Amino acid sequence: MPCAAGAEPLLADEVRAILLAAGTARAADSVKAARGGVALVGSIQTAMRLHLESRLAQRVLWQVAEGPYQGEDDLYELARTVRWAEWIRPKQTLRVDTTAQRSPLKSLHFASLRIKDAVCDGMREATGDRPDVDPRFPDLSLVLHLQETHALLYVDLTGEALFKRGWREDKGEAPLKETLAAAMLAAAGWQGREEDGILLDPCCGAGTIAIEAAQIACGIAPGMQRSFAFEKLGPFRMETAAVAWRDMKAEARARVHAPLVMVQGGDVSFRMTDFATRNAERAGVLHAIEFKTADALQRVAPADHGVLMLNPPYGERIDAKGTGSGHDPHAGMAREGFEGGGTSQAFFSALASHWKHQYAGWTAWVLSPDAKLPQAMRLKESRRVPMWNGPIECRLFRFDLVKGSNRSDPRR
Repeated sequence: MPCAAGAEPLLADEVRAILLAAGTARAADSVKAARGGVALVGSIQTAMRLHLESRLAQRVLWQVAEGPYQGEDDLYELARTVRWAEWIRPKQTLRVDTTAQRSPLKSLHFASLRIKDAVCDGMREATGDRPDVDPRFPDLSLVLHLQETHALLYVDLTGEALFKRGWREDKGEAPLKETLAAAMLAAAGWQGREEDGILLDPCCGAGTIAIEAAQIACGIAPGMQRSFAFEKLGPFRMETAAVAWRDMKAEARARVHAPLVMVQGGDVSFRMTDFATRNAERAGVLHAIEFKTADALQRVAPADHGVLMLNPPYGERIDAKGTGSGHDPHAGMAREGFEGGGTSQAFFSALASHWKHQYAGWTAWVLSPDAKLPQAMRLKESRRVPMWNGPIECRLFRFDLVKGSNRSDPRR
């Protein structure tokens, strides 16, 4: 199960919790975090449940073959060990993607072609016909990973990546992936319980953090509103698997409940709060979120304690490579830019001052590519969690807010 870099331990904890709640302790015990994701041993039912319940995984891959290799012919023979007629019908389609780490092969494209040949030859021998290739919307998507001397072949059970929950249409200019929003919430330990307090995103953009939080607060499974590639594949079309999948979704629907805490979101732009409102409606959580068009520098705390969580604008998210400011990690102004149209330094300085006066007793979590953000805000972080927002290395900073400054400030 691949995930965003930095989220591996969070995903491992999530997967264990999902499997233990489902009564599959043996599968939970097999969960191991590794670079880039999590590995585990599980059944068809396990794979279906992870698609329905996981908020942090990018996709679920099912290993079907592994072995040593020296050349492309070894990869062909490896793929021929799989009974492909049990996975797809001849009129269905396939695609092969190859990744490599220190592989001696000169052409990954040729490696992919040899896997495709093996599938087609095996299907022709078994059925008298062969599948076609569809590079865009295949029924069977295979992932070949080449290490220096070892090859692993997977079936991608997911199709479109899991961050696509099925509700987003209005993205704005630089949307945060739902899986990263979920990782931020997991790192903060916010689970929508009454003791977690209100969650407020004062720079909500298209509403991703607020919507993800509201679905957690309402007990809505992230995979409820979409379909998955595995639903077209042979092992999952069997009657026992189909019944299990229907039962899982019915159980998930029965778990939906009214939120115990309110989620709030805001943005300085009417356009973005309108986007966020429509997205929340499609996600089924508009009743659980209060959106307000407001300046983050003026918004008063709605309670005496709670959690602030925000992904403020930073230019690298939308700038072409090499066009961002070399001295200002927040230059470029994604979404609507900073409140008041000022610089990032002015915004974060003013935000910290506002928080010190209005949000004492709250905990703030800020995602930023700027390792020196705490100094800019004159706040001392109590925790920093490395996270990657796509190709951008970030840190999720935690600030425990108290009256005045957490630093001695001779200017105060």
